Amino acid sequence: MEKLEQYQKYVQQAITEYANVGSVQDEIEQQLIFDTVRNHYQLMYVGWKNRRRQHGCVLHIDIKNDKIWIQHDGTEIGMANELVRLGVPKEDIVLAFHEPLVRQYTEFGVG
Repeated sequence: MEKLEQYQKYVQQAITEYANVGSVQDEIEQQLIFDTVRNHYQLMYVGWKNRRRQHGCVLHIDIKNDKIWIQHDGTEIGMANELVRLGVPKEDIVLAFHEPLVRQYTEFGVG
């Protein structure tokens, strides 16, 4: 349970820090979505720009089976690197946006 709580803290911290650094125009709202019961975490951009609707997921991270699963990473920095910087071992981070057969060739966990 201690590992899960630590990973929840790290994921929330990394997403919040990224959201605070990013420069988003006033018309676009950043929504941090933290479901700590089911361990789903997202950063969404929602709003209007140049009379066009903007709605999209920038980050989607899950925690399952004592590993952090990065489902989608639309950042420039790479959220896996930020989680490693916070103290998460690379083998506990799964780049889920890669096909399962390819994950063994990354320096991160395979799932």
